[in-house]
Amino acid sequence: MVGSEDTPLKRLIKEAKASHADVRIGKKGVTEEVVKEIKRRLDEHKVVKVKIGIEVEDRREFARLIAERANAKLIEIRGYTFILAKKND
Repeated sequence: MVGSEDTPLKRLIKEAKASHADVRIGKKGVTEEVVKEIKRRLDEHKVVKVKIGIEVEDRREFARLIAERANAKLIEIRGYTFILAKKND
């Protein structure tokens, strides 16, 4: 089939969906270290899966803010987990 192949990014997103979270945001919340780790993983792997382990009022807004701070694209939110991809600079 023509055009049915996954692009590298789509394949990475599919793999991230099937795996455990790469980064967990715990009781300390969003520290500078957490943002640096997300950025580092994005540089290395292009896609990162993040698990929210704290109570937040609006998970979608929280994920959007993390994406903004990490200069990443928010791909998907499911429950307390979201996937970020590296933006093409």
